[in-house]
Amino acid sequence: MLGLAGVLFWSLGEAFQRGIRPWDAESQVEQGDLLLEALLEADQSVPDPETNGDERSRPQPTRQQQREHTLLGPELRIALFSHFPVMTLRAQGRAQCLNTNGRPSNRQNLIQLTQKETWRCRAREGGSIAVNGDPYLGSIQLIRQEKGWLAINRLPLESYVASVVGAEMPSDWNPEALKAQAVAARSYALVHIVRPASTQYNLGDTTRWQVYRGLNSTTRSTIQATQTTHNQVLKFRGGLVESLYASTNKISEEAHGHLGASMSQTGAQELSTRGYTYDEILNRYYKGAELARIKLNGD
Repeated sequence: MLGLAGVLFWSLGEAFQRGIRPWDAESQVEQGDLLLEALLEADQSVPDPETNGDERSRPQPTRQQQREHTLLGPELRIALFSHFPVMTLRAQGRAQCLNTNGRPSNRQNLIQLTQKETWRCRAREGGSIAVNGDPYLGSIQLIRQEKGWLAINRLPLESYVASVVGAEMPSDWNPEALKAQAVAARSYALVHIVRPASTQYNLGDTTRWQVYRGLNSTTRSTIQATQTTHNQVLKFRGGLVESLYASTNKISEEAHGHLGASMSQTGAQELSTRGYTYDEILNRYYKGAELARIKLNGD
């Protein structure tokens, strides 16, 4: 059984002391360096209170209290390749789109993109931005490619994880399987803050990385799985685990067997129906890994 074996500190205060603005897109490299430093330095164990710090006893799993879905924490830039090329944008609810001259679009109006005029959109709480008709949280920036506009969706990590869980697993699956998926998705995403796929984005939204569908794959159950495992990741020997996974044991072995540990998603669901908790599921597939928590200032 996996216990919460350490705290990986992500400190806003330390970042600002170094002159880094941790959530700015232009500081992604510095952000990654700061996280990597924290991961390598934070390798302490949290002893089980009942064992009085006995090193021979493994800590029991720590259950996080459910909290309101938060938009704080590290941010990711996701390339929406599934919507390439972008043809339309629409600001919905508390959201706004501005063109290159700073002129806002008429609220709720559909923006038909042209080759020359670019737009930048941002959604506040209760708002969203529709890209080719599909809604997303956070902000959207357009990058001109040879064959059209590519949308980059910037949003908080926890909002991203809640969407990935629903895109990678049916949201009506057992809550323990969804929690295991949330931890795996979060760990994978954080690795790509340290090692972004491109200078323009951390990850894409397809099976090449993790499937991400914005609000279309965000449900009450995926939000709950994300909240329950808030900021929990997998670590191995002080480093962050790039937690690979696939739909079945066979595909997992074929695709990732040569790379080591990999979780079967249907296997996780089957284990959960047999009474396995999410930490036990993770322990089954990621041998030797431990749960750790990314600690933000104010947690």
